[in-house]
Amino acid sequence: MTEPAPTLDPAIAARLKRNADGLVAAVVQQQGTGEVLMMAWMDDEALARTLATRQGTYFSRSRGRLWVKGETSGHTQAVVEVRLDCDGDTILLVVDQTGPACHTGTRTCFDEAVLLEAQV
Repeated sequence: MTEPAPTLDPAIAARLKRNADGLVAAVVQQQGTGEVLMMAWMDDEALARTLATRQGTYFSRSRGRLWVKGETSGHTQAVVEVRLDCDGDTILLVVDQTGPACHTGTRTCFDEAVLLEAQV
């Protein structure tokens, strides 16, 4: 028997500013280092599941469904902290990432295309 999906606390739902598709941007950061690992999208159910299970759960726009980070790769995210920005349109997840965060196999999704580097 499948457990019912958790529902998002109405007070949290009221603070979210979703895009036209009902989604909110989620930035994922490594606990301890602050390294930005990836960006994904969340709907209310993905956020509710993340808060309930402490596993990074997102909404895939290409697949049109929820996915749990690591469900096929084994590269999981143990969610340590979740914050909502001041505008309510971006969620920050602080995680303990196991294995690469990027679907390409790299540690982060921001390894390849450096557009501007810091000057030393």
